[in-house]
Amino acid sequence: MLYRKIERTIEQHLMSGSNKILLVDGARQIGKTYIIRYVGNKLFENYIEINMIEDSLGNRLFEKVRTVEDFYLQVSMLAGDKMQKKENTLIFIDEIQAYPHLLTLLKFLSQDNRFTYIASGSLLGVTLSQTTSIPMGSIQKIQMYPLDFEEFLWANGIEPPLTSILENCLSEEKPVPDALHHRMRQLLLQYAVVGGMPDAVNAFINTHRLDRVLQIQRDIVRSYKDDMIKYADKKDKSCITECFESIPRQLAKENKKFQYSLVKKGATSSKYAGSLQWIEEAG
Repeated sequence: MLYRKIERTIEQHLMSGSNKILLVDGARQIGKTYIIRYVGNKLFENYIEINMIEDSLGNRLFEKVRTVEDFYLQVSMLAGDKMQKKENTLIFIDEIQAYPHLLTLLKFLSQDNRFTYIASGSLLGVTLSQTTSIPMGSIQKIQMYPLDFEEFLWANGIEPPLTSILENCLSEEKPVPDALHHRMRQLLLQYAVVGGMPDAVNAFINTHRLDRVLQIQRDIVRSYKDDMIKYADKKDKSCITECFESIPRQLAKENKKFQYSLVKKGATSSKYAGSLQWIEEAG
């Protein structure tokens, strides 16, 4: 298992007894579902997980749910025997962006306070901007990211005692021991190539085959592009695709400011600024 720093934050919130519903935001395939499932099963006797994308592609039980009682009715059809009390029942609403109206319903689920809830989603920056009633007082939104370098070190067997040595050397401005410095340089280079997406990191750890890592990275980029095309307005799809595909060229230049001329010859901010903002919110 890849240890994630956000695990502690999720645990603390779920055990706090707060009526606010934790909403974990983040790009696809960064490990949101995995870590919430792990914590939920560890802390709660009754763990209920509902993936709203799967529901939208299947039975559509939650498509027209607008009230707390309707929500409970549909949950009971899936896991009625696990719906007991707040202290021992966690309901995880995964991929909530598939049904934006459920974001509004979170307020009423929080007020009802019958069970413990947690939700997660991708593209929530876009979804929230299009939601008429955002229950900000009833949710606590946190952002999750791919593995950072320290998490990558842990995944590669570099335990906290060693990272503590590094921290002490940096804080006290002392040289890092040669052997440790050499190993850190190797791992930093590997991290630059592999990145922090959990599937890519696991493939690297288990196989040490960069061709396998590269294929996973390509699949992830392709899925991100598909999501953008799927959720964007029809008139913006081509502009968003062109902005997204220009990112490698933008990063390769010395001036890191986004240049619309690299998107397309003659491109202007008036035409593409909205598409760039959409990509930033989606990511």
